[in-house]
Amino acid sequence: MTTITSNAQTLQTVRNVDLNKYVGKWFEIASYPQRFQKGCHCTTAEYTLSKKGYVIVENKCNRDSVNGKQSYIKGKAFVVKNTGNAKLKVQFFWPFTGKYWIIDLADDYSYAVVSHPNKKYLWILSRTPKMDDVIYQQIILRLKEKGFDLAKLQITQQF
Repeated sequence: MTTITSNAQTLQTVRNVDLNKYVGKWFEIASYPQRFQKGCHCTTAEYTLSKKGYVIVENKCNRDSVNGKQSYIKGKAFVVKNTGNAKLKVQFFWPFTGKYWIIDLADDYSYAVVSHPNKKYLWILSRTPKMDDVIYQQIILRLKEKGFDLAKLQITQQF
């Protein structure tokens, strides 16, 4: 596991991510609200492996309501070497990249939790638009143990 000290606590990624299992469509269940996601509902992320070795990232949401106009952005994610594919650098606007750390992942890849080492970004993702409440509460408990401010976490409205 790789670690970095942040907010007086060390943030760890998962040990290994099988990118072939990780690709596909994810629904945002909850997140720390970000300026670039303002007014978003029904947020999804879709990942595809490119032939050139990076991950194609396609984020979509409906603006201002579940039936609002769709917003779309496409980017690339590059795996950071020697991280078990658990750390990526995401790029939507060249030359800027953001850190994308997978910090929790279901054995069956049914959910994932993504953050940044500074803990200012947080996304809980699921393969389905709704997540079982027991699983969600277990994730929340682990996030609390990792030192995340759960008061900032907002549920994402899905269909």
